Amino acid sequence: MSEITRVLKTFIAYLKRPDLYPELGRKIIKNTINRNNAFKGKEKTNSWAASKAVSQQEAVSRLFGLEISNFRNSFQEVLKTAQQKEVECPVKMGGAGALELIYYACEFTHAGNVVETGVAYGWSSLAALLSLEKRSGTLYSSDMPYLAQDGDRYVGYVVPEYLKNSWKLFRFADKESLPKIFAENTDFDVVHYDSDKSYNGRFWAYNELYKHLRKGGAFISDDIGDNSAYQDFCEKNNIETTVVEYEGKYIGVFIK
Repeated sequence: MSEITRVLKTFIAYLKRPDLYPELGRKIIKNTINRNNAFKGKEKTNSWAASKAVSQQEAVSRLFGLEISNFRNSFQEVLKTAQQKEVECPVKMGGAGALELIYYACEFTHAGNVVETGVAYGWSSLAALLSLEKRSGTLYSSDMPYLAQDGDRYVGYVVPEYLKNSWKLFRFADKESLPKIFAENTDFDVVHYDSDKSYNGRFWAYNELYKHLRKGGAFISDDIGDNSAYQDFCEKNNIETTVVEYEGKYIGVFIK
């Protein structure tokens, strides 16, 4: 599919969904007027992140006092089945990411309520749900429909059916999903951000999510090297964050 065809198909798909018109307007502005802000401060933040980066194993040990070695063994069959489903899936989405970091954040906080932005295959959802299941907790997820990609049916594809009773999935952009989520629950034990990559989108969501994270809760953001939104947010709020280097990318994590 050519780029022009993809853009046209996506635009038509938006027009068929009046509930997504606010996000369509934001995307037009983001890709025209605010286009230069998308990667604002990227060089600065990558240098900063590199100077602080530790491994996922060290971060889990330092922040949560836990060892990550048991995760892969404890959930070997679940993870193996999930990997097979990803391979078989006809639509390609984001990869697994730092699953142990998410799982042990939930374990450390004894999480009963977790909110995440960005789902795709559902790897991060799976990691959170494997912990939440122990306490009959709930995962609230925000994920935009995969317009014009025929991928909607595969969102959360790797999450097994037995875990879905603990999962509430909101299929809108964050600016529409998060208010709906906060109307249902106001306090969260773990926050995981992995959606809108733009500077403005991140900075808005970070502030909203932080307000609803309880003291002692864990905040995680993927791909913080895309721009300086995470670094600027931490500096503005005097937050001492840990930075995890994972598969060539940087993840930010701190305890509130």
